[in-house]
Amino acid sequence: MTVRAPHGPASLRITALADGRLRVGVWDSHPRIPAPFGEPSWDRVPSPPADAESGRGLGLVPCYAGAWGGWSVGDGPSDRGAGKLLWCEVGGNRADRSGPLTGHPPPE
Repeated sequence: MTVRAPHGPASLRITALADGRLRVGVWDSHPRIPAPFGEPSWDRVPSPPADAESGRGLGLVPCYAGAWGGWSVGDGPSDRGAGKLLWCEVGGNRADRSGPLTGHPPPE
C-alpha cells in the first residue's frame, strides 16, 4: 500500500478493534477536510481520470467503511493549526454502523 500526503508530514495508524473491525486513522498537516469526511457537500474530491494510477482512496471510504469522520487538530485561536485527522472503520457487523459520523471515533 502506498500512502501519499502532498502537504508535508503525515502518519497512518491502524487499530484492530475487539469485534473484528479495523480503525484506520490518518493525520496530515494540511487543514482541509475533504469529502466524504467534511462538509459542505460542494467540497468534493474530484473523480480521477479513468487512466489515472492514483486518486481513488477517498472515494472508497463510503463504499467499504461502516463509519467515518474527521476533524481539524489545533485550530483554536491560540493554535497555529496542526492539520487534520481522518478516520474510518471497516469490517465487523456493518449493519450496526453506517454513514458518516462527525467528531471523534466512537469509544470502544
